Amino acid sequence: MRWILPVLLTLSMSACLHNDVFEKNNSLPNRQWSLKQPQSFVFTINDTLSNYMVYATLRHTDAYPFSNIWLNVATTLPGESIPLSSNVELTLAQADGKWLGRGMQDIREHQIPLTPQGSPVHFSKKGTYTMTLKHLMRQDPLPELMSIGVRLEKIKKQ
Repeated sequence: MRWILPVLLTLSMSACLHNDVFEKNNSLPNRQWSLKQPQSFVFTINDTLSNYMVYATLRHTDAYPFSNIWLNVATTLPGESIPLSSNVELTLAQADGKWLGRGMQDIREHQIPLTPQGSPVHFSKKGTYTMTLKHLMRQDPLPELMSIGVRLEKIKKQ
């Protein structure tokens, strides 16, 4: 019985610290991403008063042949049919070729903001959003990519 209170306190404190709203990663078959395979992510925003950080999550092997990846990010807002679109470059390696992100053996994992200078995003409409990522690299299919995803985190108010 004495252990119940500490466990409940720990769980409630960790729930307060956890601020992600959405995360989904799509596996890419055969470690390849074709231009014909845009990756879509559907999420719901209920809190229009908060700001959010929006990240791309990417896993690749050390054999990925580039130090970056260009993405087209198209976001369809609730009740809209035409997406808002922008092109984003994600840097995956330093100038000397050393991979950024976390790694274990020959796999690298990145979480990179999708907005300029990592600025927060404000979703002004409640409802369901669809974000579609498509690579813009010259090589097709793009080799040695294992997964691509999107992560949203609510920014805590001070």
